Amino acid sequence: MIRSMTGFGRRQTAWQDGSVTVEVRSVNHRFLEVACRLPRSLNHLEEMFKKAVQQRCTRGRIDLTVSVQGGKGRAATVSLDQSLAKQYHQTLRALKKSLKLSGSIDLALIAGLRDVVSVSDQPPEDPKLGKLVVRLVAESLDDLAGMRSREGTALAKDMLTRLQVIGDHRLRVAARAPHLVQDAFDRMKSRVEKLLGEAVPDLSRLNQELAIFADRTDITEELVRLDSHMIQFQQALEHTEPIGKTLDFLLQEIGREVNTIGSKANDAEIAGHVIQMKAELERIREQVQNIE
Repeated sequence: MIRSMTGFGRRQTAWQDGSVTVEVRSVNHRFLEVACRLPRSLNHLEEMFKKAVQQRCTRGRIDLTVSVQGGKGRAATVSLDQSLAKQYHQTLRALKKSLKLSGSIDLALIAGLRDVVSVSDQPPEDPKLGKLVVRLVAESLDDLAGMRSREGTALAKDMLTRLQVIGDHRLRVAARAPHLVQDAFDRMKSRVEKLLGEAVPDLSRLNQELAIFADRTDITEELVRLDSHMIQFQQALEHTEPIGKTLDFLLQEIGREVNTIGSKANDAEIAGHVIQMKAELERIREQVQNIE
């Protein structure tokens, strides 16, 4: 069954005196884009995680986040940016001189400025932690895949329902189609006779021209192609491989045939059905944007 590009997976477990949490979020995207946010000690696993995502997903923006909270043996690192501190000091001295201000520029002031002193809390490099995170990532990706599949099933059901509505309108258009040519012929002939009265120079030639003009309102070919595209769309929804781009293409072709039917038919009754079909197509188009 088809899969949505929207999903979420989350796993959490205890680790020493703290916890390890893995979250995977997926949203719509034309292509596959994977972003990992990992503690520094786990950066060497990033490529492995990206490959794991690529094995399960072909489209979507995937954000994978691993966070380690607390735990004994954690390493807290204090960093000092001396270059930035010197720039702050020079800038403050220039400001003090320019504005003729009093007061001292002391250590407490400089240390309190943004990014001069920073503290990072990184988990220790422990092989057991790496193995634990790998397992949690795999389980989170399972949850993500499950959610994408369930949402894909719901989207497919909704699109099939709307496709059925379009099919009902198509049947009504098809029932009206055989009368279009004759109605167009009679309508144009009535207009010509009203304009010319009894002074029709060549009645047989007039009928021939009117027949050619009326034949342009025939929508049989468009109805056949519309039916074919709708069948292909329905069959595509039963595939297991990614079909988002295929559905998008078929939807464009269905819309093309519906537009042509409306312009060629030049009939009020058919125009009403075309409007309803376009409305359902727009709703399906919104759903297709979520399909992998």
